[in-house]
Amino acid sequence: MRVIQSVHDLVTKTGPMRTHVYRPNSEGQFASIIFYSEIFQQTAPIARMATMLAGHGFVVLVPEIFHELNPIGTVLGYDDAGKDKGNQDKSIKPLEQHDSDTQALVDFALSQTFCSNKVGAIGVCIGGHLAYRAALNADVSAAFCLYPTDIHSGHLPSQVGNDSLSRTKDIHGELVMVFGKQDPHVPSEGRNIIYHELEAQGIAFTWQEVNAQHAFMRDEDERYDPALALQMYTQAVSFFHQALKV
Repeated sequence: MRVIQSVHDLVTKTGPMRTHVYRPNSEGQFASIIFYSEIFQQTAPIARMATMLAGHGFVVLVPEIFHELNPIGTVLGYDDAGKDKGNQDKSIKPLEQHDSDTQALVDFALSQTFCSNKVGAIGVCIGGHLAYRAALNADVSAAFCLYPTDIHSGHLPSQVGNDSLSRTKDIHGELVMVFGKQDPHVPSEGRNIIYHELEAQGIAFTWQEVNAQHAFMRDEDERYDPALALQMYTQAVSFFHQALKV
């Protein structure tokens, strides 16, 4: 399917959140996927990933995940300055604000004539964490989490007992968890913590550990693995077509 794009500034509890929407250029209703980016927000690789997913029959919403902390339209560079700013933003914004952002995105999707009543989530890096977190929302039926960071460590700010690992018991729907074995951000000890918590809480999930480094999906990075990225696209499309079917 060909893809069309639009830009919307959604109302959230913490201010306007610019959201890029990618959807099939075709009549009908399609399931929605909230796509949470890396700390850099909507870079060119993220836009290409969103287009790829939308072209397979989904409405893809890409929010600016740190909209409270940057001017609208901010895109951070894949350089030291961008990493420093993105990591600073990550350390400031509480998970509770991400939760209210997710609710605004769900409300937007469910109000659009081109969207069905099915919503999923996908993300990379911190976005993988936010996709995991989005599965706490009763309207999010499925989440595909690519090398999600900070779940095991609890480093993202939140109220006591409201970190994402502690809230695993409240996850709705089905998860796919994908980690790179050579990813220093989520070492084997951290992966084991997440796996055992998902098992203990009886969550429906699929677990994959692949021979890859962090950011293996990013097509402007030396760690990019094109063959593995294609495999993940195929799996994600199949997963969402099954999990979000009407």
